[in-house]
Amino acid sequence: MTVAKQPATEGDSYVPSERRIARERYKRARTQRATAIAALSTLVTGAVLFVVVTRSPGWDRTKETFFSAHYARVALPDVLEGLWLNVRLLAVCGACVLVLGMLLALARTLRGPVFFPLRALATAYTDFFRGLPLIICLLLVIFGVPALRLQGVTTDPVLLGGAALVLTYSAYVAEVFRAGIESVHSSQRAAARSLGLSNRQTLRYVVLPQAVRRVVPPLLNDLVSLQKDTGLVSIGGAVDAVYAAQIIASKDFNYTPYVVAGLVFVALTIPMTRFTDWVTARMDRRRAQGGLV
Repeated sequence: MTVAKQPATEGDSYVPSERRIARERYKRARTQRATAIAALSTLVTGAVLFVVVTRSPGWDRTKETFFSAHYARVALPDVLEGLWLNVRLLAVCGACVLVLGMLLALARTLRGPVFFPLRALATAYTDFFRGLPLIICLLLVIFGVPALRLQGVTTDPVLLGGAALVLTYSAYVAEVFRAGIESVHSSQRAAARSLGLSNRQTLRYVVLPQAVRRVVPPLLNDLVSLQKDTGLVSIGGAVDAVYAAQIIASKDFNYTPYVVAGLVFVALTIPMTRFTDWVTARMDRRRAQGGLV
């Protein structure tokens, strides 16, 4: 007597088919194989580089001059103390760059002939400071402003160097903001105006929120670059991480402090870079799923 197969009820657990199980097993094996190959190739590459560098004729002298454990221990406290200045410059200059960059972008996107002088000035500012090398801008501001002997104007190289960073990076950030504003489709403005919003309200509540979300990844990249370039204020005598390393290196002509300062900047930059990558990937996934306008 044949027993009829009962239909699956709602509480029954899902049982994958043999083909699906085999497919997933194949994918896991393929992933494990790729991971093993990547690990092996990385080890081989690292071993080859290690042998090539350590077997080079000048390695002993290079190791003593650039990778001295003694000078690294001596330099690390002063470099970390100087790094605090770089972090403060990053925080203050970053905030100023965002504000000034947004104002420049808004000035460049104003419509109507009456705003032509403002658009022209913003365009000239952006073109000039994007074309001017940062190191030259720092030299002109740090050494040129005190030469004017203006009353009430600071001669502090930290403040002047921060001002030069703001002047240069605001031009780059302004272009990022402008690209985000212009990427918002004109139908968004038309829809907002049809609902009774003014031009200012449309810009504030419709255009800018979308534009800012779209340009977050490139803004974070500019922030990473600003973090590294804060070390350039040392050309004016500001004792940051780079200048602290220079002071120690100039005593015994050992360049290990420079390596320590570089590694400290790298350690500070890598988390910011990974965070930028995470934000970019997250926004790409939301955009692909239709969750980001």
